[in-house]
Amino acid sequence: MNIHKSAEDYLEAMLMLKQERGYVRSIDVADKLGVTKPSVSYATKRLKESGYISFDPAGMIVLEASGLEIAERMLERHNLLTELLIGLGVSPETARDDACKIEHDLSVESFDAIRAHAQKYR
Repeated sequence: MNIHKSAEDYLEAMLMLKQERGYVRSIDVADKLGVTKPSVSYATKRLKESGYISFDPAGMIVLEASGLEIAERMLERHNLLTELLIGLGVSPETARDDACKIEHDLSVESFDAIRAHAQKYR
């Protein structure tokens, strides 16, 4: 599945908002990502055209199965990498920021190895 990093960020933010609030509004996505509402409008249009999201009758964003799959993968990567970096002594804020950078570029093989290693110590 080939998807741009920014789209992964949008989908991940949408999942986080859904988990936090139970719904996803465009304005909340903009606030979470620190982007403008027009940027979110453009991104959601593209994500909808690709089948990753839809909108319910109230205009709330709904993650479709393919979008949810990507969002869950990115969130898992983000959380595990954050946890790992904090465990290495990195401050929580820096760990979250760095995990966000790393999560997109890390290969499946490397992430699977990190996950397997982390499970040994949980």
